[in-house]
Amino acid sequence: MAEAIQRLILDTLDKEGEIKDTRTLVLPGYKEPAATHDSQIIILGALNSLSSRDMITYTTHETVSHVLTQEGAQIALQGSHEARVWAACPAKGEGNPIPIKQLQEKVGAETAKIGQGQAFKNKWIGKEGDGLVKLVDSITDTTQLQMREVDSTGTLKAGEKALADLRKRKLIVQRKGQWFTVSKGPNFSTSTAKPETDLTVDMLTSGSWKTATYKKYNFEADGIPPNGGALHPLLKVREEIRNIFLEMGFAEMPTSSFVESGFWCFDALFVPQQHPAREVQDTFYLSDPAVSLPPPKDYYERVSKVHEHGGYGSTGYRAPWSHEESRKLLLRTHTTASSASMLYKLAARCRGEDDDSEEAVKREGAHASSTVPGAGKAGPDGFRPAKLFSIDRVFRNETMDATHLAEFHQVEGVVADKNLTLADLIGFMRVFFTKMGIENLRFKPAYNPYTEPSLEIFAFHPQLKKWVEVGNSGMFRPEMLEPMGFPKDVHVHGWGISLERPTMIRYGINNIRTLVGHKVSLESVERSPAVRF
Repeated sequence: MAEAIQRLILDTLDKEGEIKDTRTLVLPGYKEPAATHDSQIIILGALNSLSSRDMITYTTHETVSHVLTQEGAQIALQGSHEARVWAACPAKGEGNPIPIKQLQEKVGAETAKIGQGQAFKNKWIGKEGDGLVKLVDSITDTTQLQMREVDSTGTLKAGEKALADLRKRKLIVQRKGQWFTVSKGPNFSTSTAKPETDLTVDMLTSGSWKTATYKKYNFEADGIPPNGGALHPLLKVREEIRNIFLEMGFAEMPTSSFVESGFWCFDALFVPQQHPAREVQDTFYLSDPAVSLPPPKDYYERVSKVHEHGGYGSTGYRAPWSHEESRKLLLRTHTTASSASMLYKLAARCRGEDDDSEEAVKREGAHASSTVPGAGKAGPDGFRPAKLFSIDRVFRNETMDATHLAEFHQVEGVVADKNLTLADLIGFMRVFFTKMGIENLRFKPAYNPYTEPSLEIFAFHPQLKKWVEVGNSGMFRPEMLEPMGFPKDVHVHGWGISLERPTMIRYGINNIRTLVGHKVSLESVERSPAVRF
């Protein structure tokens, strides 16, 4: 059909040179000119196809016409309501008046209701007793005639006032239409062969590409919207938490060492070498290489001494010290290993060392850095206050369930200053979590080898309808800080929270495996809103 209409347009242009009005065309399979709206829509499709090949040009002319509603079409076929009521009534003096109930049964309740009023207004019928009779012998059903005129022409000779009355009665509706004036284009031809859209291997081989006609590229056409990247909810929450830390004056620690030694991950934190967390059931150990480079010698000796024999007001663990256990390489179980190295660096001037010297870099090896980010001005004793944070991945040999993974993110914070108290830590955690939008918190006393006192942090999960542990906190022990060289009056707050659980609470996720892993829906990642703490 489309090709036949294109051929009709081209043949007509070839004969007449121009099509002044496409409503005069007679489409294939029809006997009447294409005057209807639907016919012009069909013609428009053919015009667009020919125009894209520059075979024709056309101008659009808009029109306003009217079409019958379902009620209007019924009137055009059967007559108006008032005419049907008049026809159902007996002539005056020639029979018994027709009762209203009988009239409704004869023409229908709706027609009887509408038609009575208009028939009375036209003085076609009158009331006699309890019934109705005709008052005139013949009528002209103007409404039916108008409906037929609108149906055939789309308008009325009577003018806009009559059309407005019919629209008000909901017998017709206005519809915008269009017709076209068509002229020959620069590539006019009576052939409807479609131009090539692709250059194929066969065309190159046969040489037909030299004589083929190609479709012109439309560089102004809108392309298919590309699927842009979307930030994972974890990354959105990570950025928000990072902004909270920066807003509160913290500096970010370098945490690029996924592989740590047992010394920095456990020993430097005063975690006993016999602690269950150091077993293979809880920690991933490396097989190649299996042993780390040695830590700073003097610091290593002070740490091993406080573990084995005590010191700094502590009796220690009174257990044999294993150099092999301390040198084992492992996937870090917490970013506190990086915090320990930063604190050791922070205490360099307290030990009377120059932390920026080449000797310090050589001495500290992989954990050396030129400065401690965000450290304050040093006092007479060399101590510099600092507020540090990190957000990075950690690894634990966990049994995976709805709230646990073997690989997850830890948000770590450290505040080092003089005369800090536990009340300062609790107050800070409440402010921090409130900025995250989590206000329903509980703190529970806990045990950590490297903090005393220690607190577990719980937040209420509205979907799981239970309290979920979101972090751990405490004040670092003297056995950890004083071997580094800190003065006795320096206290350090330390805390770690997971990134995944606050994200689950914020986005209403009740299974961590739908947040991270192969079950994550890409559509849900794209649709996830920006988090607002």
